[in-house]
Amino acid sequence: MRSISMSAGRSINLALSDRGLRGLEAAGIVDDILSVAIPMHGRMMHSIDGSEHYQPYGKEGQAINSVSRGGINKALLECADGFSNVNITFNVRCSHVDLETATAHFTHPDGTTSIIESDCIIATDGAYSAVREVMQKTDRFNYQQSYIEHGYKELHIPADEHGAFTMEKHALHIWPRKQYMMIALPNMDGSFTCTLFFPFEGDPSFASLQSDEEIMSFFTEQFPDALAMMPTLLEDYKKNPVSSLVTVRAFPWAYKDKVLLMGDSAHAIVPFFGQGMNAGFEDCRVFDEMLAVHSSDDWTSLFHAYELARKPNGDAIAELALNNFIEMRDLVADPEFLRRKKAERMLSDMFPDAFHTAYSMVTFNHMPYSEALRRGKLNESIIDSMLEIPGILESDPESHKTALETLIREYGERIKLA
Repeated sequence: MRSISMSAGRSINLALSDRGLRGLEAAGIVDDILSVAIPMHGRMMHSIDGSEHYQPYGKEGQAINSVSRGGINKALLECADGFSNVNITFNVRCSHVDLETATAHFTHPDGTTSIIESDCIIATDGAYSAVREVMQKTDRFNYQQSYIEHGYKELHIPADEHGAFTMEKHALHIWPRKQYMMIALPNMDGSFTCTLFFPFEGDPSFASLQSDEEIMSFFTEQFPDALAMMPTLLEDYKKNPVSSLVTVRAFPWAYKDKVLLMGDSAHAIVPFFGQGMNAGFEDCRVFDEMLAVHSSDDWTSLFHAYELARKPNGDAIAELALNNFIEMRDLVADPEFLRRKKAERMLSDMFPDAFHTAYSMVTFNHMPYSEALRRGKLNESIIDSMLEIPGILESDPESHKTALETLIREYGERIKLA
């Protein structure tokens, strides 16, 4: 394998869930990845007073996995490198493409350029795609990018002096503080990678926290339990960059039979549902399945079928991810939100085959994201009706089973009306 730094990338940890696992399974490397993954069975909420509250993600045994970005990159590169018809080139930048001829221009570190001609280009060159930039100049190409007012900075909680975890290993840790939050994911070496999601401007914000005193005062006030485990906070805070968070919506994703956008180049999303990588792997799996059933000499139809199938799902997960930011940041400690979550779990436990939580439909299911979004909105209306039943959360659920069964039947009929 060629020598390359595997620490490259803006986020050290990624959340790998069922959709991504299914794609890695098709590539034959899922076991390799899971062997160096840490399952996270739920969220651990950290209140400002230091108390903790655990919220399971799904049913017993269900978990999302904390994995190393570098580890996944390495495994995928080694998998691709095993095919004699695959050539991998590092440290070059795509500077231009000719859409009509599927010709790509590359710039090398020494300033020289090269041109590669191909039958078609599948562009997975990220949220700031050079290929998409060329497509944007074509007629009737729709493009939108939007940034949220928050950026993020990575921080660090090391293992203790014995190399052990200082917090619960099998949880994603969240410090929700209304207008901002911090999260932490476990690493195999006993440490946690923390990410502070924080406004760029205002008070408090990245702009307002400049001096050592301001940084320490803020963390002492807002994250006292985390601060006690962060001996390198000042160094990390001042050294690590602030990165922005963008959502990209574009269409069409294809140009004739020559070019296809895939992954972030087509549908970059914010990270708050942990689905960016998983959506990309699902893109690959869906495309591979379509490739198997379409004529090998009609790439125009294949590309068009793919973009029609995946575009609604790219839009849906973008909406879900933005909504989940509000939930993680503002609502997870809100009494009314927790009341609704209790009702949601009651329905899921009583009717496991008929009612699925929005989170489980996205994370532990393979239904289209667009369908998960639609059903999630229906979930909210059924919970509204459920909470109108007096004493529903305080009494034995079995005493309300008949009423709840009626709601579930109505819910099932509404699902079928799609």
